[in-house]
Amino acid sequence: MVAPILELDPERPSPRHLQRAVEVLEKDGLVAYPTDTYYAVGCSIGSKRGIERLYQLKGRDRKKPLSFLCADLERVADHAKVSNFAYRTMKSLVPGAYTFILPATRFVPDVLQNRQQHVGIRVPDAPIPRELARLLGKPLVTTSATAHDGTVLEDAHQIKEALGRQVDLVLDDGGIRHLEASTVLSLVDDQIEILRQGKGPLGLR
Repeated sequence: MVAPILELDPERPSPRHLQRAVEVLEKDGLVAYPTDTYYAVGCSIGSKRGIERLYQLKGRDRKKPLSFLCADLERVADHAKVSNFAYRTMKSLVPGAYTFILPATRFVPDVLQNRQQHVGIRVPDAPIPRELARLLGKPLVTTSATAHDGTVLEDAHQIKEALGRQVDLVLDDGGIRHLEASTVLSLVDDQIEILRQGKGPLGLR
């Protein structure tokens, strides 16, 4: 079965469509959705089967952890150890195109941690994924939507054509996502280290 596409307003997404996506996520499903950087494919952080499906979809080594996104900054503290320094830094940058590397808490599945027990967390500047995480009550494990040859997929119809039999639902906000990743910042040990320069500007807001 090919995944259906649901069209949503990017600023005021339909609660009915969002609830349908949450129901898919609660049943170990994979949902493709727009973010403030790439289109992404995600699952519930509470779904072992969903996480396994994401790794299979990407052909990704299990030793390379996936990141996850939260609805807001307050939810980050449930899954990462957030110092006062880290909180102040993130508060000046979220929501936005940043992935923050932080020490994991015991609530994070081992597969999402690196050997140092660090995790990557986002709070994107995009209402659709934030609302999904809020309604689900859990973060979304997330990865960029790419074809099997690694080509980044820019819109919902490309995703349906390339991945429609491997994902369960595609959310479409009518836009095209250009090829720019998030900026990755490590905040471990209260030090800011730029691991990847991406869409997020370097200057603190």
